[in-house]
Amino acid sequence: MALLTPLFAFLYHLPLVYKWLLKPYYVASLFMSVAFLAVRKTPGVCDNLDTQREDGNPCDFDWREVEILMFLSAIVMMKNRRAITVEQHLGNIILFSKVANVILFFRLDIRMGLLYLTLCIVFLMTCKPPLYMGPEYIKYFSDKTIDDELDRDTRVTWIVEFFANWSPECQSFASVYADLSLKYNCTGLKFGKVDIGRYGEVSKKYKVSASPLSKQLPSLILFQGGKEVMRRPQVDKKGRAVSWSFTEENIIREFNLNELYQKSKKLSKTKEDKLSQYKFPPVPEEEEPEMQGAEDHKDETESKKDK
Repeated sequence: MALLTPLFAFLYHLPLVYKWLLKPYYVASLFMSVAFLAVRKTPGVCDNLDTQREDGNPCDFDWREVEILMFLSAIVMMKNRRAITVEQHLGNIILFSKVANVILFFRLDIRMGLLYLTLCIVFLMTCKPPLYMGPEYIKYFSDKTIDDELDRDTRVTWIVEFFANWSPECQSFASVYADLSLKYNCTGLKFGKVDIGRYGEVSKKYKVSASPLSKQLPSLILFQGGKEVMRRPQVDKKGRAVSWSFTEENIIREFNLNELYQKSKKLSKTKEDKLSQYKFPPVPEEEEPEMQGAEDHKDETESKKDK
């Protein structure tokens, strides 16, 4: 199942994969992920490489290189068991492929290892994964607007994501959160986001750590009446997040989104009824002048007959 799950997810999203792979970030990541393979298998380049193979063939993997690749492949499969989206699957594959390349290049030649590691650092500092740019019904808060929005109407329920742009987990979760906002957003149930990597005061006030070691990003907090009701993931006494999977099914179940949505629809209907009461009654239509003239002529005729 560990092999079939990522395979089925990849095939299901195959049309989208082509679009992602054409983006500069993924194109560069793909070349860096297969760098050692290209060096080891390219004729003219591999002829001058060292090898521990018994047959002395420098253009093929030796047993230690195969062992390293198999070990890191097992780690990728274990990590992908908890992956939610295709972006996370691809991100895990790219990350551990680069780790494998660093180890293999250093083992082959320390100069090649240093060169590849330098390229990885430059790539990490200059290239960022593409952000989600799809449709969504999400309100973005700042440190000055979040409190006002939460307290503006205490009847409105808010689900707020605390995130940071540098976090790969937050970037992968963006599409899932956007889909939820499209399905459940209404007058009484709204979705918001705040970047605690940018607004540190918000991080301290709502006790969401932006440290990578805390593993609290992303965090979802449910607000009702302007007060926090629940959050996921939960945080233990040591300040570390309790492991929790940010799948759409888990969020719907834990936050009772279906029930909240039904209650929020009633609030929306109540607001519409109140607004309709303030509407002015319809203005009666005036009678046409011709009809009034005909009636006056009829009255005059009847009065003459009476005389």
